[in-house]
Amino acid sequence: MASDLLWLLWTLPLAFALGWWLSRFDVRQWRHTERLAPKAYFRGLNHLLNEQQDEAIDAFIEAVQHDADTLELHFALGNLFRRRGDYDRAIRVHQHLLARADLTPSQREHAQHELALDFFRAGLFDRAERALLALEGGRYAEQARSMLLTIYERSRDWHHALQLTRELASDNPTHHAVRAAQYSCEIGDAARAQGQTDAAERAYQEALTLHPQAVRPALALAHMAHARGEHHAALEQLLRLVHAQPQAAALAAVWLAQWAQALPEARAKAVAALQIAQQVAPSVDVTLALAHLQPEQSNTLLDEALTQRPALALARERLHSEPHTPPAVLHAIDQAMGPGQRYRCTRCGFEAQQYFWQCPGCQSWESFPFKRCGEA
Repeated sequence: MASDLLWLLWTLPLAFALGWWLSRFDVRQWRHTERLAPKAYFRGLNHLLNEQQDEAIDAFIEAVQHDADTLELHFALGNLFRRRGDYDRAIRVHQHLLARADLTPSQREHAQHELALDFFRAGLFDRAERALLALEGGRYAEQARSMLLTIYERSRDWHHALQLTRELASDNPTHHAVRAAQYSCEIGDAARAQGQTDAAERAYQEALTLHPQAVRPALALAHMAHARGEHHAALEQLLRLVHAQPQAAALAAVWLAQWAQALPEARAKAVAALQIAQQVAPSVDVTLALAHLQPEQSNTLLDEALTQRPALALARERLHSEPHTPPAVLHAIDQAMGPGQRYRCTRCGFEAQQYFWQCPGCQSWESFPFKRCGEA
């Protein structure tokens, strides 16, 4: 009995001392971890401010290892991976976040948006589309729809693009009407290339319904009518376009002159329409079309135009009408006027010999003026 009491007297202080020491060890360990995580975090932030992304990533990885529950660090790490082009690791970070059960709805939506951005930047458009559709109705819905529209354009999924644009039309009717008309024209061009003329015509008519001032579907319908042999209808379509949109006459003038020359009874209408367009939106192409439609007055027209707006294209046409102009002179003018014959995007400055409805450089719609660079 005395030995048991003595053993108890020795054990209790020992147990108390051991518990106290273990508790102090845990506190020291916790404090050490807490000191390491903020230091790593601030070190990563400092590297990030100095645009040292590799060093910042290493520091944030260290911080996450010490505190795996910190959401902000995960988001920062995922964003750094994405900015660095390391899309696989960014996707894994954000997928890991979405797999957690302790996220609030707002945090889960944020992680979903970041994952969609990862897929989008990586060019995984099918997976990006699924991730973006999951954001419908939330705070990222507007950004998700904008990205979806870009995905549909890049994948040339014009039907889905048109459907989404119709849904967005209530926000900005004018802006979305322009894009919707372009999408309908793309659908029409695809149908026309496959010989589906009825479907193509319906698409172009729908484009005009969506955007009555659109130039592209009017031109397309005129060309389709001319291809069917309906020359008067085609010419009337171009005349309506020039009267409604005089600035577009520069794009339609060459066809208007050619078709009107084949229909002498319509030549006077074409000349009158081009003369009005020339007063409202003068251009070299309209001047050349008028000169071709009025050969007896062509030299006078060209001389007057050169006095008002010197242009190499007009000078070449004027010299070409002279019988003794050396071919070398015409060739030199052709070489000099080359750069001025291009079309230039007003958004990014991309230049091209042909007219584009969507800029190949910046993907903007209707950013090419109807006039060429030499007239700007």
